[in-house]
Amino acid sequence: MVRKIVHLFFAVIGVVLGYNFSPDLFIHVFHLSYLPFSSRWFGAALGGSLFILCTTWLVDYVVTLIRWLEERLQRAPLADIVGGTIGMVVGLLVAYLCAPEIRMIPVVGMAVQFFVSLLLAYLGLRIGFTKREDLVQLLTGKFQIKGDKDKKQQFRPGDMKLLDTSVIIDGRIADLVETGFIDGVLVIPSFVLEELQHIADSSDVLKRNRGRRGFDVLNRIQKEPKVRVQIMEVDFDDIQEVDSKLVRLAKQLNGKVVTNDFNLNKVCELQGVPVLNINDLANALKPIVLPGEELTVQVIKDGKEYNQGVAYLDDGTMIVIEGGREYIGSKVDVMVTSVLQTSAGRMIFAKPKLLEKAL
Repeated sequence: MVRKIVHLFFAVIGVVLGYNFSPDLFIHVFHLSYLPFSSRWFGAALGGSLFILCTTWLVDYVVTLIRWLEERLQRAPLADIVGGTIGMVVGLLVAYLCAPEIRMIPVVGMAVQFFVSLLLAYLGLRIGFTKREDLVQLLTGKFQIKGDKDKKQQFRPGDMKLLDTSVIIDGRIADLVETGFIDGVLVIPSFVLEELQHIADSSDVLKRNRGRRGFDVLNRIQKEPKVRVQIMEVDFDDIQEVDSKLVRLAKQLNGKVVTNDFNLNKVCELQGVPVLNINDLANALKPIVLPGEELTVQVIKDGKEYNQGVAYLDDGTMIVIEGGREYIGSKVDVMVTSVLQTSAGRMIFAKPKLLEKAL
């Protein structure tokens, strides 16, 4: 369809040029004053045919340019398009108002007017694109004056919380939302949804199941009345990594990143972006165990070192038992000797209570 429109455009140009200039060309240049060369309609048909033949090679380039522009516009956020368009229109309007004075410049007036129009249109486009957020806030402020009950809520810094792919797949965020520990607005960028969709469409069964579980978690969150979920159509073409896009968006929105990814947590801290790590919250909620306390645990397997046994608390905390290998498969009373806090969680070291008494 696009190719036909471009062909029609060149044909119309050729028809118009042939209709207006063919009589002068044939009569005064080639001295052909008899029919059909003196007819404007003959010139229009000839001009349209010649333009179609001569511009066949140019059609492919024009179609490619149009499709490239169409793809860029489809991927661009609506706020960027609206802001840039309004800025360009304002720039052209200013150029139109200045046109009469510019045309009065001797000799080069028309050329200066053309250049000024292009310059003001470009400046308006860039300023409108850069100030798109302020422009959207200005427009939404006008809507609020009209008393719209569904007007856009103004959020304080930190109210908007951006979810990354790992925390969505993890699923614990839905439980936090249900209990009311997470409030404000949960923002799910479009590039996070695309990554989740890519995982759900993976040929690997495990990845596919994780992706589908992520969509189920999002459905649970959207049904919760305690928070507002916003799907944000935004992307950054100059950045490839999803985590980097998330950090930049958090800076623009002055929001927080919700994740359980250790590396993303560190990147956010380095760039000054507030981050809520679900793993840190889980570790903070684990019961405090002090050296000297007694526990009853079931030894599951042997440890890395000689004669060690490994057990787990109900919250998943690992307990390394010195001399606990012989108790594998049975319950044993142990005494805590030390507690180690690592980036992966809390680790407890203990000895069997009977052994402690013997010592």
